[in-house]
Amino acid sequence: MQFVVISYDIPDHKRRLKVAKLLLDFGAQRVQRSVFELVVTPQHLEGLRARLDKLHKPEEDSIRFYFLCASCRPKVVYLGLAQPIDEPGLLII
Repeated sequence: MQFVVISYDIPDHKRRLKVAKLLLDFGAQRVQRSVFELVVTPQHLEGLRARLDKLHKPEEDSIRFYFLCASCRPKVVYLGLAQPIDEPGLLII
């Protein structure tokens, strides 16, 4: 399993909603408006990337994936209302 932070900047409202829904469908948890955290298998991550490739417009949109190693994840600092995301149970997509 891989811990991934996904952020995006998508100007089109309709496309932005589709991307957010897709991330939620893959089990990502929204941590800020355009930032999601996800614990995912490599196979599911490839499926997610393939679906995002079909949704986004490369000339207008920016989507970033940040991968945190297992030893880095405990070093994340949370301030204010921020909380660690829950580990997923069984994920069916």
